Amino acid sequence: MHSDSGTLLERRARRAVGAALLVALASTAITGCVHYRAKPLAAAKVAADFESRSLADPGLRTFLETNRVAGEWPRRSWELESLTLAAFYFSPELDLARARWGTARAGLRTAGQRPNPSVSASPQYNITTLTPSPWIAAVSLDIPMETAGKRGYRIAQARHLSDAAKLSITATAWRVRGKLRRALVDYYSASEQERLLAAQQGAREQNVKLLEAQFAAGAVSPAEVTRERIALDTTRLAAQDAKRQRAESRVALAEAIGLPVGALDSVEISFAGLDRVPPDLDSPMARRQALANRADVLVALSEYAASDAALRLEVAKQYPDIHLKPGYEYDQGENKWGVGLSLELPVLNRNQGPIAEAETRRTESAAKFNALQARVLAEIERGVAAYRAALEKSATADSLLANLEKQERVLRGRFEAGDVSRSEVIAGQVELATARLARADAVAKGQQALGQLEEALQSPVLLSADTLQLSQDPKASQAPKTP
Repeated sequence: MHSDSGTLLERRARRAVGAALLVALASTAITGCVHYRAKPLAAAKVAADFESRSLADPGLRTFLETNRVAGEWPRRSWELESLTLAAFYFSPELDLARARWGTARAGLRTAGQRPNPSVSASPQYNITTLTPSPWIAAVSLDIPMETAGKRGYRIAQARHLSDAAKLSITATAWRVRGKLRRALVDYYSASEQERLLAAQQGAREQNVKLLEAQFAAGAVSPAEVTRERIALDTTRLAAQDAKRQRAESRVALAEAIGLPVGALDSVEISFAGLDRVPPDLDSPMARRQALANRADVLVALSEYAASDAALRLEVAKQYPDIHLKPGYEYDQGENKWGVGLSLELPVLNRNQGPIAEAETRRTESAAKFNALQARVLAEIERGVAAYRAALEKSATADSLLANLEKQERVLRGRFEAGDVSRSEVIAGQVELATARLARADAVAKGQQALGQLEEALQSPVLLSADTLQLSQDPKASQAPKTP
């Protein structure tokens, strides 16, 4: 009787221990889990949020001050530097680059995870005997152990890919800045063309009136009047085209910033620094730095390092992982313990296929880097050549404009002295307006060539913010907290 009660107590104790173990495992699994949080995406809300954007955004003010661009708020005038920061703040391209970096960082965490052990249970019931017990229960653990440094190579690959994604943010920022700069120069050029064509149109209208009066008096032929009327109509068409280009470039400027075009209605766009072409910026040192330090060059280097780590990982996979399998078996009243060991036998293949693929991908990454450096060098050379040509054209336009301004002053003096007619003075003003148009076009082309050269060199560095600051979403602090 005492023996039976002892056996019963022993069974109850085992059940209690098993139940406690199951509860502990279940609570650990539940508390350690990440819970799903819904983030619905509605096209109508996204469109409404975009339409509500403006340059008076409080978060934009904080972003400007973080990058040491202060002043009155809301700003009345926006120039290239502040507009560039606004583009960095609103740019969906930078948001996408930051999201890709977030994905790469999550991949780094995944690469560092160790494989979980597994447990298996196989209860059996022996119907041929009831003593001492018909139950046979076996429980075993499978503890995987990676060998040959696989986890380290996996982490190295993920780290290099994360570095590449982070550097891509800087490369994207340069593209955003280049797009904005081109749009701003186009807007300035179209505005200047519209203003100067209006002045030229006014001079031609005066000339047509004078010629019509002279024709009525019989002083000029109909052909002269007709020729000037055709020139006036041509100028009017050019002015209308400049007005269209100005409207289109305004839309392109808003797009480059990441704003609806209506957000530019209440602000003044400053063209400071865009009305002239600075001296030659070509520097051999700048070229060497661009070939070594351009963001896309560093991205390609990180991607090559990741492909090298991937090859090391595939080579390490030739060596099988070890699985330790300690186990317990309750065999009809007897307690048995054991330790098992298993590993994969590399007899049919030694991972040659994946190794060959990884080696080829590393070769491809090296070729990609070499092609990128060649393209960068060509971009720099092309940018330098275009900028030097633009400088020469701008100098010629400046010289022509200076000569015509001098000639116009002489004509006005002679007109006041009665030596020339009013028609000759107006003709000189028309020539002067044409020269100003040519100079404005030369300056615009010079500024575009300068922008291409800066993009090729990725210099000078416009912002005081470093890559880490650009990597952080400046709008994140403005988003409502998720409960």
